[in-house]
Amino acid sequence: MKVLHFGRFHSDYFGGVERHVALLLGQLKNRITVDNIVSNETAKTCVIQADGYRVYKASSYGLLASVPVSPSLPMLARKIWRQNSYDIAHLHFPDPLAHLAVFCLPRVARIVISWHSDVIRQKKILALYRPFLDRLMRRADAIIAATPAHFTSSTQLGSAPRERLHVVPYGIDYSEFDRSREIDAVAMNIRGTYPGKKIIFTVGRHVYYKGFEYLIRAMADVFNAVLLLGGTGPVDEELQALSGSLNLKDRIVFTGRIPDADLPAYYHACDIFCLPSVEQSEAFGLVQLEAMACGKPVVGCQLHNGASYVNRDDETGVLVPPRDPERLAQALNALLVDDDRRLRLGLNARQRVLREFTLEQMVQGTLDAYDKVLARP
Repeated sequence: MKVLHFGRFHSDYFGGVERHVALLLGQLKNRITVDNIVSNETAKTCVIQADGYRVYKASSYGLLASVPVSPSLPMLARKIWRQNSYDIAHLHFPDPLAHLAVFCLPRVARIVISWHSDVIRQKKILALYRPFLDRLMRRADAIIAATPAHFTSSTQLGSAPRERLHVVPYGIDYSEFDRSREIDAVAMNIRGTYPGKKIIFTVGRHVYYKGFEYLIRAMADVFNAVLLLGGTGPVDEELQALSGSLNLKDRIVFTGRIPDADLPAYYHACDIFCLPSVEQSEAFGLVQLEAMACGKPVVGCQLHNGASYVNRDDETGVLVPPRDPERLAQALNALLVDDDRRLRLGLNARQRVLREFTLEQMVQGTLDAYDKVLARP
């Protein structure tokens, strides 16, 4: 079996979708032939090896409405499809560029779509794009989502045949987050930097839908705690300015991008992990799996989608209404002073991810979907 993935991007600054694609292909390559076609960060087309599979990087000239300006990608996809005789094209949506590339593939190409999120922000563009999206949904041989809530919360999957929907949970390599002497040493250093303080940790790209501004505002009413805010992004300066204007620089530490090797130590050092995302664009949150694997309760927002499906209120963490700094502060304070509850929720969280969100389930579920697609006349 040969499968060509349309993975959007491939760089050191992966978003959640790109991290998922890299994890998935790193496992699938042991069972089938997989390649990845993405937009490059520069106006250059090249091919690289990544974890044992090929990544075709089409020349790109920046972004327009969050879509890469990569006019060569559709024709590159057509060229390598002919060269390598793929069986399946696996798209990761939302990605209008990959959608365009489908029109350059043979009509007999089998199409699988991983539905990571609805199109949320570009409403005017969506109105024009929607008829083409509906047509592709009807054509797709399989549509995969990580949780049942992805399907029930979507407003853009109505034209997809129900019998072609597949729930395949995301998974990660949890061994990377097991405690070790090295991880404990780094975590101890982190905790030692803030003696007598509880630690709240959050990490992600600094973009509008992550809701970091509401967490910063909540910190004004959180007692005896410090927030470690990891990551970078386009709203980085605004977040730091907000922290300064609220006189919270002694309570909020902007760590910048945290190397992957150091992330487990930050999770183990913290008392609570917070995912304050406020939009449906946050449809899952892989960082939740990482924090939960480290036995940490998650405080997040009730979005009624996959992100809320992963973190269950009063079972693995606490959910509050989005864009409500007061309720967010109350939830954080209540957990910070209740050691028994934090421990109970953290243990439940670890058990849930090790049971429900594994690499093995992700790989086998994906292969099962491929098999059904190829078995269909």
